[in-house]
Amino acid sequence: MTFVRRQSSSVPLKSPRSWSPIVIGSVASGLIGYSLSAFWKPSLVSEALEETEPKYGSPKDFEQAIKELRNLLDSDDAVSTHPDDLRIHGYSENDYHPSAPHTVIVYPRSTEDVVKIVKTAVKYRMPLTPFSGGTSLEGSYRGSPVGGICVDMSDMNKIIEIHEADSDLVCQPGVGWMEINETLQKKGIPLFFPLDPGPGATIGGMMSTGCSGTNAVRYGTAKGEWFLNATVVLPSGEVIKTRQRARKSAAGFDTTKLFIGAEGTLGIITEVTIRLAPVLPTTVAVVHFPDVKRATEAVIDVMNRGVGIQCVELCDSEFMRSINLFGASQRKYPEQDSLFFKFQGPTSASIAETAKIVKEIVQKHGGTGFELARSEKEAHDLWADRKNALYSGLALLEGSRGWSTDVCVPVSKLPQLVYETKKDLERLGLVSIVVGHVGDGNFHTQLLFRNDEELESVREAVHRMVERAIKLEGTCTGEHGVGIGKREYLYEELGEGTVELMRSVKKTLDPLGLFNPGKLYPDRIDKKSKH
Repeated sequence: MTFVRRQSSSVPLKSPRSWSPIVIGSVASGLIGYSLSAFWKPSLVSEALEETEPKYGSPKDFEQAIKELRNLLDSDDAVSTHPDDLRIHGYSENDYHPSAPHTVIVYPRSTEDVVKIVKTAVKYRMPLTPFSGGTSLEGSYRGSPVGGICVDMSDMNKIIEIHEADSDLVCQPGVGWMEINETLQKKGIPLFFPLDPGPGATIGGMMSTGCSGTNAVRYGTAKGEWFLNATVVLPSGEVIKTRQRARKSAAGFDTTKLFIGAEGTLGIITEVTIRLAPVLPTTVAVVHFPDVKRATEAVIDVMNRGVGIQCVELCDSEFMRSINLFGASQRKYPEQDSLFFKFQGPTSASIAETAKIVKEIVQKHGGTGFELARSEKEAHDLWADRKNALYSGLALLEGSRGWSTDVCVPVSKLPQLVYETKKDLERLGLVSIVVGHVGDGNFHTQLLFRNDEELESVREAVHRMVERAIKLEGTCTGEHGVGIGKREYLYEELGEGTVELMRSVKKTLDPLGLFNPGKLYPDRIDKKSKH
């Protein structure tokens, strides 16, 4: 019996130094030692180390695995092979990367359930892909071409403990950041979790993709200290906890960060301790500029003054036009490159002082029409106009769909990147909007298209935008993760040595190559083509 489940809310750079025989020998020893202890099957380990590509089980193996999973998991609806479930988990309306369905969807409710699932996957050589909030834009939860198990963490959505005095919280990976903040507010606890990616994102996916959002200019990203520890089920089925709950620790290297940005390729996160921040009063302001260059220069000046900025968002003239067309806003904006500020401070007087300083700075850089919200509602409405980017942008081209992507560069390089990207998009005849977390050099584009021909032009534009960002000492992904969509750029961005180090870690922990295959790690360089 099957059950339907609801849908969850260029040329590569060479390494500066080659690996010495000693290092290679050490890595090999580590691989063998770990794998022998973890899997207890020397022949299986030696086979895995020699393989260039993983070897997966047969369709009959997969069928037997599904039968065992049904027996192992207590809940009647913990295992689903219904076509609707398979489609929801192997396809996304949010991106245009290749899709592949999973063979089966499982819904664990505990760390123990995840261990059972992992051991079954190892036994039958089934690829295993974690699924969290389903909001990824780079294909991170797509199925393997051979099928496999998708582990949907939506039933592991509990807040386990709140430690108000310590400003931290223990939770399962399926709970959303918005749910956490709503719960804290309802309980009257004046704390919040400041990482704010898209609505619907959950803690497990946020940690796995190294996320961030509009608050990053003030609070940083997932790769900061916001995830204090994690409980993880490794590909061997072993359960580890990366560290204790203390705010800081100098006990060895930080294994928590090993899993931040690993996109489920090294283990499945089943519990997390997150750090919370105090809720402070905020308000919002908007100001308009003749061009992106002056807007960015104003932001650099503002940030170097050390005033209370929680967010600062660059919205290009096309985005401002889209707000007016969309019609949801209560106001009509000048259709100019603009900045939205969110000011923060302990008192209304401190916020007023920040606003006064920022107004003086932006005016010096050619900013006009500085408008500060006069009430909490007005601040909410102003910020909602910025947050409506996806739907507002689609108003620019009737009947269109949108490809959303992001890159990040040093802040001083952002005007050049935006200028050159917009010129390129004009040449291709593509309609687009640019929205940037300008305070940290991260910008997003939404590229609109109506047919397959325009979609190919969009793919070309995204490729060139990424190449441009990397040449400006930037990254192919500021906050969306790598997944399928960005993995081809890692050799160029990180260098061969770094990528091979990452791959060695992967091989150590997952010698069978079962955990989220085809994501994050780029295809190997063809050594012959380099000479």
